Amino acid sequence: MNNSWVKTTSLFVFSILLSLVGAEAVIRAFMKDQIVLFPRYHTAAHYGNFVLRRLRPNTVFWHTSVDGSWQFVTNAQGFRDQRDFNYVKLEGRLRVLALGDSHTEGFEVRQSQTFSAIIERYLNVRGVDAEVLNTGISGFSTAEEFVFLTNEGIRYDPDVVVLGFYANDFEDNVKAGLYKLVSGQLVVAKREHVPGVRVLDIINSVAPLRWLSEGSYFYSFGMNTVWKRAKVSLFREAEQQLTTEFAVPTEEVTDYKKKLMAALLKEMYRYCRARDIKLVIIDIPMVSSDKQFRSSVPEDMVEVVRTSSDAFISSENVLSKFRNLTDIHVPHGHRHISEFTHTLLGTAAGSAIVGLNRVSRRQASVAHP
Repeated sequence: MNNSWVKTTSLFVFSILLSLVGAEAVIRAFMKDQIVLFPRYHTAAHYGNFVLRRLRPNTVFWHTSVDGSWQFVTNAQGFRDQRDFNYVKLEGRLRVLALGDSHTEGFEVRQSQTFSAIIERYLNVRGVDAEVLNTGISGFSTAEEFVFLTNEGIRYDPDVVVLGFYANDFEDNVKAGLYKLVSGQLVVAKREHVPGVRVLDIINSVAPLRWLSEGSYFYSFGMNTVWKRAKVSLFREAEQQLTTEFAVPTEEVTDYKKKLMAALLKEMYRYCRARDIKLVIIDIPMVSSDKQFRSSVPEDMVEVVRTSSDAFISSENVLSKFRNLTDIHVPHGHRHISEFTHTLLGTAAGSAIVGLNRVSRRQASVAHP
């Protein structure tokens, strides 16, 4: 009886394992070039009285697609960096805080080639003692970036904030639901947004599952499918709430997204100016076709972005001469901006920061002769 049970169970387990191996082989044979192995290493973090996502601190992991493999190293603060940062900066050092989503974090890009790393090297080469904290988190919205800045980022005493602005931030602000507009005013709607974190904490605490997330195409295919559907469901729920709360017809939600974005940018700029922090906004380009791109900033919002920052790095101004010459975005995968684009945007942002720093020093010398 016992022997029969053991044999049956063993055969069942063996059949399951054989099926999984077969599924992996089929996926690798026919879909390998279409699937990305981009494991999610998010966990929860308390910032003031808010709870947001961050990268798991002190973690090393890899992203892989048909275009290559990229190592991610996080520090004790959960930033993509090998260095740890104290809240208190060294005297005389210029500290830059980079906010953004996966483009800023640097998906499909080497750690040393993110625009944050480029900005730091640009400043150092020009004699500015500077360090750049790359706090980009994949999936972050402008709302989450503002919460992080005002509750955690400010504790690092930044002199400059660089905001990576990407087109899906409009949708992500609604999806996060942290802020809403009431009679034209920006108000806090909720204080927690950690989608999927509980599941990821379980997955990332089990070594075999972590290994599968970085090495199995079948696992990644299933995980990516579930994750995408969850994101769509979350957005639809948030959009439906907008329709119910504000009597905004579905076809007019786009207008609401723009107004919410404008309010967030204006409030971020006001917050920075009140603390003598310079705000630089980088327009992360969207894919339009191979070697082609378009700005993430709608034409009717360009003036709002310009007037809500000390410097606006327009992707059109920086990248237009390179159309049809090189890859503005990584050719496959999730089509994030390429290392070439990171370099150009980082150089433009670095140049803007040098100019702003000179103006600040000149103003300081006039005020204290």
